[in-house]
Amino acid sequence: MSPFVNIPDHLSLFDWLVFFGVLAVTIGTVILGNRRHRRQVSEPGILDLLLMGRRLTLPLFAGTLVATWYGGILPVTEFAFTTGLYSWVTQGGFWYAAYLLFAFCLVGRIRATQATTMPDLLRRQFGPRSGKLGAWLNLFNVLPVSYVLSLGLLLQLMFGGGGTGWWMLAGTGVVLAYSTSGGLRSVVLSDMIQFVVMCLSVALVIGFSIATFGGIGWLQSQESIPSSHWKPFGEGIPLGTTLVWGLVAFGTLVDPNFYQRCLAAESPRTAKRGILLATLVWVCFDFCTTFGALYARAVIPEAESMTAYLTYSVQLLPVGLKGFFLAGILATILSTLDSYLFLSGTVVAYDLAPAQKKGSVRYHHLGTLVIGLLAVGVTRLFQGTPLVNIWKFFGGFSTACLLLPLMAGLAFPGRLRDRDFVTASLGGVGCLLGFFVLQRILPESSPLQTWEPFYFGVLGTVPGLSFIFTAHQR
Repeated sequence: MSPFVNIPDHLSLFDWLVFFGVLAVTIGTVILGNRRHRRQVSEPGILDLLLMGRRLTLPLFAGTLVATWYGGILPVTEFAFTTGLYSWVTQGGFWYAAYLLFAFCLVGRIRATQATTMPDLLRRQFGPRSGKLGAWLNLFNVLPVSYVLSLGLLLQLMFGGGGTGWWMLAGTGVVLAYSTSGGLRSVVLSDMIQFVVMCLSVALVIGFSIATFGGIGWLQSQESIPSSHWKPFGEGIPLGTTLVWGLVAFGTLVDPNFYQRCLAAESPRTAKRGILLATLVWVCFDFCTTFGALYARAVIPEAESMTAYLTYSVQLLPVGLKGFFLAGILATILSTLDSYLFLSGTVVAYDLAPAQKKGSVRYHHLGTLVIGLLAVGVTRLFQGTPLVNIWKFFGGFSTACLLLPLMAGLAFPGRLRDRDFVTASLGGVGCLLGFFVLQRILPESSPLQTWEPFYFGVLGTVPGLSFIFTAHQR
């Protein structure tokens, strides 16, 4: 196989028909689903727009959660190509623990609040200032920079011509069009098609890889795969770097997408069972992406790490399945991007809008549009940065500032007041940003350059949490 390929040269007319056929089915499902719902509901309210009227069933819950949570397939396969099983531990193992903790410890508490959004939950639990601060941190968390960049990169590789920026803008425009057409219902309907396609796509790559080259034994015999790739905790990787991935993973406990899906489920039991079912699917999906990237490393070790998995798969699969695979990769990215953009609009329209405009559909669409354009613009600041590091930056920032305050508030109801939550979270913001600035000032040889700023963000929240040990109540 060649380490560098022009993807369109490897696609037949049948591949293109399959690719566009999958897209047509997805868009058609969303349009028909929205039309049917409009006939049933004359004037949908804000609860219907944002949470599907809390009628999300188990299959829909599990499917949309899986699809929403795996838009970073290019960063993950890039990381697996360069680190091997270490990727599965940091991008899989830590996350599974967080999912189970969410299912068994948080779902019931979250549903008991009857909140509409995560910032609304913060407002109900602690006070109005906590809700506003949480909304701004959520907005930073759902800024989909890595997913917009992944989408632009994939479209440019497939269709060529123009810069990545134009493809990012075009792809984001399409997502904005369908993700705002029918609220969460549109996102869920598209996610269900994308869920099926993305899972089958990565499974096909593993199946054809084993049939063509052999199983794990064959992989372990390949000199092109370094021995460090078979060590779950890597080789020469600082423990602090590994643990910060655990911190990012436990950002699941404060992730607005998880809260939105749980608040939309038809019952707490549905949400809990849905998370457990989704976790099982994620384990299988991670197996496929990790070992798919290892096959790429074994066969074309000279390939560019960011696109190695794509390059390998397009050359491996037969005619027809190439188009299906690329539709699956696109579906994986779109299913996360549409959820993040929709959620950003929700934060603007419901949590940050003036009281007289709260819940405005127009504000929701405007917020979604602004965040989409902002994400495209911000990608310029991260040119040349590995996608997985962009992912860690945006996910880790809000996690560091929200994780301990929110968990403390849920664990000790009534002990944390509005002022306490804001003090703790802003302490995290200040410490994290301060250490970022310090690292930019210090010389590269300084030992502090190896320290992870997110630890300081978490530690910065601790002083504000001392109030949980006092007797005062809200």
